[in-house]
Amino acid sequence: MNRLQVYSVIPSIRLSLILALAAVLSFGATPVRKRRAHPAPVRRTVVTTTAPVVRRAVVRKASFTGTRTVAPAGPVIAGGPWFEPTYADSTQGDNIDGEDLDVRRAAVEALGSFNGSIVVSDPATGRILTMVNQRVALGSGFQPCSTVKVSVALAGLSEKTIQPSTKLRLGAGKMDLTYALAHSNNYYFATLGEKLGFEKVAYYAHMFGYGEKAGLNIPGEQPGHYPSAPPKNGGVGMLTSFGEEISQTPLQLAALMGAIANGGTLYYLQYPRNQAEVNGFVPQIKRRLDIEGLIPVIKPGMRGAVEFGTAHRARDDGAIAGKTGTCSENHTHLGWFGSFNDDGGRKLVVVVLLTGGRPAIGPLAAGIAGDVYRRLGEKHYFAKTNPMTPAALISSQICCRN
Repeated sequence: MNRLQVYSVIPSIRLSLILALAAVLSFGATPVRKRRAHPAPVRRTVVTTTAPVVRRAVVRKASFTGTRTVAPAGPVIAGGPWFEPTYADSTQGDNIDGEDLDVRRAAVEALGSFNGSIVVSDPATGRILTMVNQRVALGSGFQPCSTVKVSVALAGLSEKTIQPSTKLRLGAGKMDLTYALAHSNNYYFATLGEKLGFEKVAYYAHMFGYGEKAGLNIPGEQPGHYPSAPPKNGGVGMLTSFGEEISQTPLQLAALMGAIANGGTLYYLQYPRNQAEVNGFVPQIKRRLDIEGLIPVIKPGMRGAVEFGTAHRARDDGAIAGKTGTCSENHTHLGWFGSFNDDGGRKLVVVVLLTGGRPAIGPLAAGIAGDVYRRLGEKHYFAKTNPMTPAALISSQICCRN
Protein backbone atom coordinates (compact mmCIF):
# COMPACT_ATOMS: atom_id res chain seq x y z
CA MET A 1 0.00 0.00 0.00
CA ASN A 2 1.17 3.52 -0.78
CA ARG A 3 0.38 4.98 2.61
CA LEU A 4 2.12 6.59 5.55
CA GLN A 5 4.94 4.37 6.82
CA VAL A 6 5.86 4.57 10.47
CA TYR A 7 9.36 3.37 11.22
CA SER A 8 10.57 2.35 14.65
CA VAL A 9 13.35 4.89 14.98
CA ILE A 10 12.97 4.72 18.77
CA PRO A 11 11.47 1.99 20.95
CA SER A 12 8.33 3.99 21.66
CA ILE A 13 5.72 3.28 18.99
CA ARG A 14 3.60 6.09 20.38
CA LEU A 15 6.32 8.69 19.83
CA SER A 16 6.95 7.38 16.30
CA LEU A 17 3.28 7.72 15.51
CA ILE A 18 3.18 11.28 16.85
CA LEU A 19 6.18 12.31 14.78
CA ALA A 20 4.76 10.78 11.63
CA LEU A 21 1.30 12.23 12.10
CA ALA A 22 2.68 15.67 12.89
CA ALA A 23 4.13 15.73 9.38
CA VAL A 24 0.65 15.61 7.90
CA LEU A 25 -1.10 17.65 10.59
CA SER A 26 -4.71 18.56 9.76
CA PHE A 27 -4.58 17.41 6.14
CA GLY A 28 -6.29 14.05 6.56
CA ALA A 29 -4.25 12.25 3.91
CA THR A 30 -1.27 10.06 3.32
CA PRO A 31 1.81 12.29 3.21
CA VAL A 32 2.57 13.54 -0.25
CA ARG A 33 4.19 16.65 -1.62
CA LYS A 34 2.21 19.82 -1.02
CA ARG A 35 -0.61 20.08 -3.52
CA ARG A 36 -1.57 23.10 -5.46
CA ALA A 37 -5.16 24.15 -4.94
CA HIS A 38 -7.46 22.67 -7.56
CA PRO A 39 -10.26 24.84 -8.88
CA ALA A 40 -13.79 23.89 -7.92
CA PRO A 41 -15.39 21.61 -10.50
CA VAL A 42 -17.47 23.41 -13.05
CA ARG A 43 -20.92 22.21 -13.99
CA ARG A 44 -20.68 19.99 -16.97
CA THR A 45 -22.52 17.44 -18.99
CA VAL A 46 -21.37 13.87 -18.68
CA VAL A 47 -18.30 12.99 -20.72
CA THR A 48 -18.05 9.48 -22.04
CA THR A 49 -14.52 9.58 -23.39
CA THR A 50 -11.27 9.39 -21.47
CA ALA A 51 -9.69 12.79 -20.89
CA PRO A 52 -6.72 13.39 -23.22
CA VAL A 53 -4.41 14.48 -20.39
CA VAL A 54 -4.31 10.95 -18.98
CA ARG A 55 -2.08 8.22 -20.27
CA ARG A 56 -3.76 4.87 -20.47
CA ALA A 57 -3.14 2.74 -17.40
CA VAL A 58 -3.13 -1.03 -17.44
CA VAL A 59 -6.02 -1.74 -15.10
CA ARG A 60 -9.08 -3.94 -14.93
CA LYS A 61 -12.08 -2.26 -13.34
CA ALA A 62 -13.77 -3.69 -10.27
CA SER A 63 -16.21 -6.48 -10.96
CA PHE A 64 -19.72 -6.73 -9.52
CA THR A 65 -18.42 -9.31 -7.06
CA GLY A 66 -16.11 -6.73 -5.58
CA THR A 67 -12.81 -8.11 -6.87
CA ARG A 68 -10.27 -5.47 -7.88
CA THR A 69 -7.29 -6.58 -9.95
CA VAL A 70 -4.49 -4.23 -10.94
CA ALA A 71 -1.93 -5.25 -13.52
CA PRO A 72 1.61 -4.74 -12.21
CA ALA A 73 3.19 -3.78 -15.52
CA GLY A 74 2.65 -1.14 -18.15
CA PRO A 75 2.61 2.66 -18.26
CA VAL A 76 1.23 4.62 -15.35
CA ILE A 77 -0.54 7.95 -15.08
CA ALA A 78 1.64 11.05 -15.07
CA GLY A 79 2.46 12.09 -11.52
CA GLY A 80 1.99 8.53 -10.25
CA PRO A 81 2.76 5.81 -9.64
CA TRP A 82 -1.03 5.60 -9.99
CA PHE A 83 -2.43 2.53 -11.74
CA GLU A 84 -6.05 3.74 -11.79
CA PRO A 85 -7.11 6.39 -14.33
CA THR A 86 -8.42 9.67 -12.98
CA TYR A 87 -10.96 9.98 -15.81
CA ALA A 88 -13.38 7.33 -17.06
CA ASP A 89 -17.00 6.73 -17.99
CA SER A 90 -18.31 5.97 -14.49
CA THR A 91 -21.80 5.14 -15.74
CA GLN A 92 -20.78 2.15 -17.85
CA GLY A 93 -22.74 -0.98 -16.95
CA ASP A 94 -25.14 0.73 -14.53
CA ASN A 95 -28.75 -0.43 -14.37
CA ILE A 96 -30.91 2.59 -13.52
CA ASP A 97 -34.36 0.96 -13.42
CA GLY A 98 -36.03 2.07 -10.21
CA GLU A 99 -33.77 5.06 -9.61
CA ASP A 100 -34.92 8.65 -9.08
CA LEU A 101 -33.98 10.04 -12.49
CA ASP A 102 -33.77 13.65 -11.30
CA VAL A 103 -31.21 12.65 -8.68
CA ARG A 104 -29.43 10.38 -11.15
CA ARG A 105 -29.07 13.18 -13.68
CA ALA A 106 -27.70 15.61 -11.10
CA ALA A 107 -25.14 13.07 -9.85
CA VAL A 108 -23.94 12.04 -13.31
CA GLU A 109 -23.57 15.63 -14.47
CA ALA A 110 -21.75 16.64 -11.27
CA LEU A 111 -19.31 13.71 -11.51
CA GLY A 112 -18.65 14.47 -15.16
CA SER A 113 -15.59 12.71 -16.55
CA PHE A 114 -14.06 11.77 -13.19
CA ASN A 115 -13.49 8.13 -12.30
CA GLY A 116 -15.57 7.50 -9.20
CA SER A 117 -18.88 6.65 -7.63
CA ILE A 118 -21.76 8.64 -6.15
CA VAL A 119 -24.42 7.19 -3.87
CA VAL A 120 -27.44 9.31 -2.93
CA SER A 121 -29.92 7.99 -0.37
CA ASP A 122 -32.94 9.15 1.61
CA PRO A 123 -31.98 9.21 5.32
CA ALA A 124 -35.63 9.02 6.37
CA THR A 125 -36.19 5.64 4.71
CA GLY A 126 -32.87 4.11 3.64
CA ARG A 127 -33.85 4.09 -0.02
CA ILE A 128 -30.97 4.46 -2.46
CA LEU A 129 -32.09 7.06 -4.99
CA THR A 130 -29.14 6.63 -7.32
CA MET A 131 -25.94 4.65 -7.43
CA VAL A 132 -23.46 5.89 -10.04
CA ASN A 133 -20.75 3.35 -10.87
CA GLN A 134 -22.37 0.33 -9.29
CA ARG A 135 -19.30 -1.83 -9.76
CA VAL A 136 -17.35 0.37 -7.38
CA ALA A 137 -20.19 1.11 -4.96
CA LEU A 138 -20.97 -2.59 -4.52
CA GLY A 139 -17.36 -3.72 -4.52
CA SER A 140 -15.02 -4.77 -1.74
CA GLY A 141 -14.44 -1.24 -0.50
CA PHE A 142 -11.54 1.14 -0.07
CA GLN A 143 -9.62 2.65 2.82
CA PRO A 144 -11.93 5.27 4.36
CA CYS A 145 -9.12 7.77 4.91
CA SER A 146 -10.28 10.58 7.21
CA THR A 147 -14.00 9.82 6.90
CA VAL A 148 -13.36 7.26 9.67
CA LYS A 149 -13.00 10.19 12.08
CA VAL A 150 -16.78 10.58 12.29
CA SER A 151 -17.24 7.14 13.86
CA VAL A 152 -14.22 7.70 16.13
CA ALA A 153 -15.68 11.00 17.34
CA LEU A 154 -18.98 9.28 18.15
CA ALA A 155 -17.09 6.53 19.99
CA GLY A 156 -15.15 9.06 22.05
CA LEU A 157 -18.31 10.92 23.00
CA SER A 158 -20.20 7.70 23.76
CA GLU A 159 -17.44 6.57 26.14
CA LYS A 160 -17.16 10.09 27.63
CA THR A 161 -13.48 10.06 26.76
CA ILE A 162 -14.16 13.54 25.42
CA GLN A 163 -16.88 16.03 26.29
CA PRO A 164 -18.26 18.85 24.13
CA SER A 165 -15.91 21.30 25.83
CA THR A 166 -12.88 18.96 25.98
CA LYS A 167 -9.68 20.21 24.39
CA LEU A 168 -7.06 17.53 23.92
CA ARG A 169 -3.48 18.60 24.53
CA LEU A 170 -1.51 18.14 21.32
CA GLY A 171 2.11 19.05 21.82
CA ALA A 172 2.28 22.67 22.93
CA GLY A 173 -1.36 23.45 22.16
CA LYS A 174 -4.92 22.25 22.68
CA MET A 175 -7.73 21.50 20.24
CA ASP A 176 -11.45 20.78 20.51
CA LEU A 177 -13.55 18.34 18.51
CA THR A 178 -15.23 20.93 16.29
CA TYR A 179 -11.92 22.28 14.99
CA ALA A 180 -10.44 18.77 14.67
CA LEU A 181 -13.36 17.55 12.54
CA ALA A 182 -13.54 20.69 10.42
CA HIS A 183 -9.83 20.62 9.62
CA SER A 184 -9.43 16.82 9.74
CA ASN A 185 -6.64 16.89 12.31
CA ASN A 186 -4.81 13.57 12.35
CA TYR A 187 -2.94 14.18 15.60
CA TYR A 188 -6.20 14.78 17.48
CA PHE A 189 -7.84 11.56 16.28
CA ALA A 190 -4.71 9.46 16.74
CA THR A 191 -4.57 10.69 20.33
CA LEU A 192 -8.29 10.01 20.84
CA GLY A 193 -7.89 6.52 19.40
CA GLU A 194 -5.05 5.73 21.80
CA LYS A 195 -7.13 6.95 24.73
CA LEU A 196 -10.07 4.77 23.68
CA GLY A 197 -8.06 1.67 22.81
CA PHE A 198 -8.66 -0.70 19.93
CA GLU A 199 -11.43 -2.77 21.55
CA LYS A 200 -13.70 0.21 22.18
CA VAL A 201 -12.96 1.76 18.78
CA ALA A 202 -13.79 -1.54 17.07
CA TYR A 203 -16.95 -2.07 19.14
CA TYR A 204 -18.46 1.23 18.05
CA ALA A 205 -17.25 0.86 14.47
CA HIS A 206 -19.14 -2.43 14.17
CA MET A 207 -22.17 -0.85 15.82
CA PHE A 208 -22.09 1.89 13.17
CA GLY A 209 -21.98 -0.66 10.34
CA TYR A 210 -18.34 -1.34 9.50
CA GLY A 211 -17.51 -4.88 8.44
CA GLU A 212 -21.08 -5.77 7.42
CA LYS A 213 -23.33 -5.15 4.44
CA ALA A 214 -25.17 -1.86 4.60
CA GLY A 215 -27.86 -2.94 2.16
CA LEU A 216 -30.70 -5.41 2.28
CA ASN A 217 -30.69 -8.00 -0.50
CA ILE A 218 -28.69 -5.86 -2.92
CA PRO A 219 -27.11 -8.26 -5.42
CA GLY A 220 -23.34 -8.09 -5.53
CA GLU A 221 -22.89 -5.94 -2.41
CA GLN A 222 -19.79 -6.69 -0.34
CA PRO A 223 -19.36 -6.19 3.44
CA GLY A 224 -16.06 -4.36 3.35
CA HIS A 225 -13.51 -5.22 6.05
CA TYR A 226 -12.66 -4.22 9.60
CA PRO A 227 -9.44 -5.53 11.18
CA SER A 228 -9.58 -7.88 14.15
CA ALA A 229 -6.47 -6.38 15.75
CA PRO A 230 -4.66 -3.04 15.73
CA PRO A 231 -2.92 -2.40 12.39
CA LYS A 232 0.73 -3.38 12.23
CA ASN A 233 1.45 -0.04 10.59
CA GLY A 234 0.95 2.52 13.33
CA GLY A 235 -1.48 0.70 15.60
CA VAL A 236 -4.82 2.13 16.70
CA GLY A 237 -3.65 5.70 16.08
CA MET A 238 -3.29 5.08 12.37
CA LEU A 239 -6.64 3.30 12.30
CA THR A 240 -8.47 6.21 13.93
CA SER A 241 -6.81 8.93 11.85
CA PHE A 242 -6.40 7.31 8.42
CA GLY A 243 -8.62 4.21 8.53
CA GLU A 244 -5.60 1.91 8.26
CA GLU A 245 -6.55 -1.68 7.26
CA ILE A 246 -10.27 -0.81 7.00
CA SER A 247 -12.17 -1.31 3.75
CA GLN A 248 -15.23 0.95 3.62
CA THR A 249 -17.87 0.86 0.92
CA PRO A 250 -19.78 3.94 -0.26
CA LEU A 251 -22.97 2.27 0.97
CA GLN A 252 -21.59 1.89 4.50
CA LEU A 253 -20.67 5.57 4.65
CA ALA A 254 -24.09 6.52 3.25
CA ALA A 255 -25.87 4.44 5.91
CA LEU A 256 -23.89 6.06 8.75
CA MET A 257 -24.42 9.56 7.36
CA GLY A 258 -28.13 8.77 7.12
CA ALA A 259 -28.26 7.77 10.79
CA ILE A 260 -26.63 11.06 11.79
CA ALA A 261 -29.01 13.00 9.55
CA ASN A 262 -32.16 11.36 10.92
CA GLY A 263 -31.33 11.33 14.61
CA GLY A 264 -29.89 7.86 15.15
CA THR A 265 -31.79 5.27 13.10
CA LEU A 266 -29.49 3.02 11.08
CA TYR A 267 -31.60 1.77 8.17
CA TYR A 268 -30.85 -1.07 5.85
CA LEU A 269 -30.20 0.59 2.53
CA GLN A 270 -32.59 -0.70 -0.12
CA TYR A 271 -32.27 -0.31 -3.86
CA PRO A 272 -35.57 -0.70 -5.75
CA ARG A 273 -35.02 -2.12 -9.23
CA ASN A 274 -38.32 -1.16 -10.87
CA GLN A 275 -41.30 1.14 -10.38
CA ALA A 276 -43.36 -1.55 -8.68
CA GLU A 277 -40.66 -1.94 -6.01
CA VAL A 278 -40.55 1.85 -5.62
CA ASN A 279 -44.32 2.00 -5.09
CA GLY A 280 -44.24 -0.80 -2.55
CA PHE A 281 -41.07 0.29 -0.77
CA VAL A 282 -41.12 -0.17 3.02
CA PRO A 283 -38.20 1.02 5.24
CA GLN A 284 -36.34 -1.62 7.24
CA ILE A 285 -34.50 -0.66 10.42
CA LYS A 286 -31.22 -2.43 11.10
CA ARG A 287 -30.83 -0.95 14.60
CA ARG A 288 -31.20 2.27 16.53
CA LEU A 289 -27.98 3.96 17.55
CA ASP A 290 -27.72 5.69 20.91
CA ILE A 291 -26.29 8.85 19.38
CA GLU A 292 -29.23 11.27 19.43
CA GLY A 293 -27.65 13.36 22.17
CA LEU A 294 -24.24 13.26 20.49
CA ILE A 295 -25.29 14.50 17.06
CA PRO A 296 -25.51 18.16 18.15
CA VAL A 297 -21.91 17.81 19.38
CA ILE A 298 -20.37 16.44 16.18
CA LYS A 299 -22.54 18.39 13.75
CA PRO A 300 -20.74 21.74 14.27
CA GLY A 301 -17.48 20.11 13.15
CA MET A 302 -19.13 18.54 10.12
CA ARG A 303 -20.82 21.83 9.25
CA GLY A 304 -17.53 23.59 9.88
CA ALA A 305 -15.76 21.32 7.40
CA VAL A 306 -18.02 22.73 4.68
CA GLU A 307 -18.16 26.31 5.90
CA PHE A 308 -14.46 26.88 6.60
CA GLY A 309 -12.58 23.56 6.56
CA THR A 310 -11.47 20.77 4.26
CA ALA A 311 -14.85 20.51 2.48
CA HIS A 312 -15.29 24.20 1.68
CA ARG A 313 -15.79 23.41 -2.02
CA ALA A 314 -19.18 21.94 -1.10
CA ARG A 315 -20.37 25.23 0.36
CA ASP A 316 -23.81 26.20 -0.92
CA ASP A 317 -26.68 28.52 -0.04
CA GLY A 318 -28.10 25.76 2.16
CA ALA A 319 -26.47 24.08 5.15
CA ILE A 320 -24.43 20.94 4.43
CA ALA A 321 -22.65 18.74 6.97
CA GLY A 322 -19.93 16.34 5.90
CA LYS A 323 -16.47 14.85 6.21
CA THR A 324 -13.69 14.56 3.64
CA GLY A 325 -11.02 11.87 3.31
CA THR A 326 -7.84 11.69 1.22
CA CYS A 327 -5.24 8.93 1.09
CA SER A 328 -3.81 6.31 -1.27
CA GLU A 329 -4.14 2.54 -1.43
CA ASN A 330 -2.52 0.02 -3.77
CA HIS A 331 -1.26 2.77 -6.10
CA THR A 332 -4.72 4.34 -6.26
CA HIS A 333 -5.38 7.81 -4.89
CA LEU A 334 -8.70 8.13 -3.03
CA GLY A 335 -10.93 11.12 -2.41
CA TRP A 336 -13.99 10.67 -0.16
CA PHE A 337 -16.82 12.91 0.96
CA GLY A 338 -19.81 11.79 3.02
CA SER A 339 -22.52 14.38 3.63
CA PHE A 340 -26.15 15.37 4.14
CA ASN A 341 -28.04 18.62 3.74
CA ASP A 342 -28.97 20.00 7.13
CA ASP A 343 -31.93 22.21 6.36
CA GLY A 344 -35.05 22.25 4.22
CA GLY A 345 -38.00 19.92 4.22
CA ARG A 346 -36.30 17.06 2.41
CA LYS A 347 -32.91 15.67 3.35
CA LEU A 348 -30.54 13.67 1.20
CA VAL A 349 -27.30 11.84 1.88
CA VAL A 350 -24.64 12.30 -0.81
CA VAL A 351 -21.47 10.18 -0.76
CA VAL A 352 -18.74 10.71 -3.34
CA LEU A 353 -15.70 8.46 -3.86
CA LEU A 354 -13.03 9.42 -6.40
CA THR A 355 -10.28 7.05 -7.52
CA GLY A 356 -7.32 7.72 -9.77
CA GLY A 357 -4.22 9.88 -9.68
CA ARG A 358 -3.30 12.94 -7.67
CA PRO A 359 -6.49 14.94 -8.49
CA ALA A 360 -8.61 12.34 -6.65
CA ILE A 361 -8.78 14.09 -3.25
CA GLY A 362 -11.42 14.72 -0.61
CA PRO A 363 -11.84 18.46 -1.31
CA LEU A 364 -12.62 17.70 -4.97
CA ALA A 365 -15.11 15.01 -3.90
CA ALA A 366 -16.74 17.63 -1.65
CA GLY A 367 -17.00 20.02 -4.59
CA ILE A 368 -18.73 17.36 -6.67
CA ALA A 369 -21.19 16.62 -3.85
CA GLY A 370 -21.88 20.33 -3.51
CA ASP A 371 -22.64 20.42 -7.22
CA VAL A 372 -25.19 17.61 -6.74
CA TYR A 373 -26.97 19.63 -4.05
CA ARG A 374 -26.87 22.79 -6.17
CA ARG A 375 -28.27 21.09 -9.25
CA LEU A 376 -31.13 19.57 -7.27
CA GLY A 377 -31.77 22.86 -5.51
CA GLU A 378 -32.14 24.61 -8.86
CA LYS A 379 -34.82 22.05 -9.71
CA HIS A 380 -36.58 22.78 -6.38
CA TYR A 381 -36.05 19.15 -5.42
CA PHE A 382 -35.77 19.85 -1.69
CA ALA A 383 -39.10 21.66 -1.65
CA LYS A 384 -40.94 18.60 -2.93
CA THR A 385 -42.91 16.42 -0.57
CA ASN A 386 -42.54 12.66 -0.56
CA PRO A 387 -45.47 10.78 -2.15
CA MET A 388 -47.73 8.86 0.22
CA THR A 389 -46.25 5.45 -0.40
CA PRO A 390 -45.96 2.77 2.31
CA ALA A 391 -42.45 4.13 2.89
CA ALA A 392 -43.70 7.66 3.52
CA LEU A 393 -46.43 6.48 5.89
CA ILE A 394 -44.13 4.28 7.93
CA SER A 395 -41.17 6.65 8.03
CA SER A 396 -43.38 9.48 9.27
CA GLN A 397 -44.12 7.36 12.35
CA ILE A 398 -40.60 6.12 13.12
CA CYS A 399 -38.30 8.85 11.92
CA CYS A 400 -37.03 11.49 12.49
CA ARG A 401 -36.37 12.89 15.95
CA ASN A 402 -34.28 15.95 15.17
